[in-house]
Amino acid sequence: MADKGGDRLSGNKGQEPGQDRPRPFINEKIVRQPVTKRQIARRILLTVFCAVLFGVLSAVCFVVSRPVAEKILGQKSTEESTQITIPKDEPETPAPTPEETTEPEESSETEAVEELVRSELKKYPYSVEDLNKLYNNLRAIAMDADNGLVSVHSIQHGTDWFDNPIETTGQFSGAVISCTRGEILILTPEEAVEQADSIEVVFADGTMAPGAVKQSDSVMGLAVVSVDASQMDSGAFKKVVPINLGNSYGVKQGDMVVAIGAPAGIVHSSDYGFISYVIRNVQTVDGTARIFYTNTHSDTEAGTFLLNASGDLIGWATDKYADGSSIMTTVVAISDYKGILEMLSNGVAAPYVGIRGQEVSQAMEESGMPNGIYITTAVTDSPAYEAGIQPGDVLTWMNGEQVGSMKDFQNQVEKFHVGDKVKIAVLRSNGRDEYKEIEFDVTIGAR
Repeated sequence: MADKGGDRLSGNKGQEPGQDRPRPFINEKIVRQPVTKRQIARRILLTVFCAVLFGVLSAVCFVVSRPVAEKILGQKSTEESTQITIPKDEPETPAPTPEETTEPEESSETEAVEELVRSELKKYPYSVEDLNKLYNNLRAIAMDADNGLVSVHSIQHGTDWFDNPIETTGQFSGAVISCTRGEILILTPEEAVEQADSIEVVFADGTMAPGAVKQSDSVMGLAVVSVDASQMDSGAFKKVVPINLGNSYGVKQGDMVVAIGAPAGIVHSSDYGFISYVIRNVQTVDGTARIFYTNTHSDTEAGTFLLNASGDLIGWATDKYADGSSIMTTVVAISDYKGILEMLSNGVAAPYVGIRGQEVSQAMEESGMPNGIYITTAVTDSPAYEAGIQPGDVLTWMNGEQVGSMKDFQNQVEKFHVGDKVKIAVLRSNGRDEYKEIEFDVTIGAR
């Protein structure tokens, strides 16, 4: 009886106690619905949008983080290493002598027109208003150029009698000649950097920035100062406008000019005047230069620059060629100096031989002197002087290249580098109409 009851309770005969009964299980397979064209297009658009968004965010992060990274790592912008190029000017060629014409009627008509213009100008009643308009135009030139003028502070550190630290500062004017986001270049008197322990540049809007000497030229008394523009505020940088370098070969007697820089001994002062006289082919060290005389005031120590009526820089005031009896300001024209200025702007020391001379004229040749450069001066302690070249020698060639004029000599010297060893040949007189060729090994120095 008991066994039968046990079988009934288990529900299945022969199944061991504790085992579960098998239960039926339903297997289902889930099949994805096919992707529609709309879903494919939506996914493509979403992918493109995410790619564009990622690119924009990456670009923004790069632009924002780059200045910080450069500042931390000390890296410089690629613009800082840009080579400065200053195109040279071609001297004007003298106008050919007009040939005699068989049509006197044309010349008489021209003279009649010129006479008519002169007579009308004499009749014109000039007023104070006309004069004011004239000076307003000159004032506008000076004001526009003021954004390209800076004050260069030459700072020297020392101690007083009681060993207390003291600081002395000299103030000079400077003209901005190049401006990129990496570097601002300033032309200033060499005295501004000659003995400076540090340099501070103050721009026209009052922005101050540290300066560094790019290169200097003790022969001409000029220097180029560099300012790291990448550290300047963008608003202040945009206000700096470089002064264009003009062509001084085209300057004529009577031209109106504007003196800027420190003509009154104070930076950002200005003056107006005229070119009173032009002297061509003035002997300078290793070349020639054009000299202007003007009635404008100047301060050569603080720095005075001359602009033409177009606002272009055509020269700077100097006392190196000034005549003690002249009350005029002496100005060195810029065109003959552009080759050296390009070197200074790129941090390259200008090559230096150290002679003054002049071309042997036809009259000198007829007297028996050979063709070449007649050396009037071998600058003391210069490379030429140390090599043994003397005044009275006639320089004929350098490194095998003939030298027939001072312009040829100047161009050849500018191709050399400081430290180069060159051969210079001169003819030295042994007596009347007798010359002996002597070769010298000259090591190019730095100006």
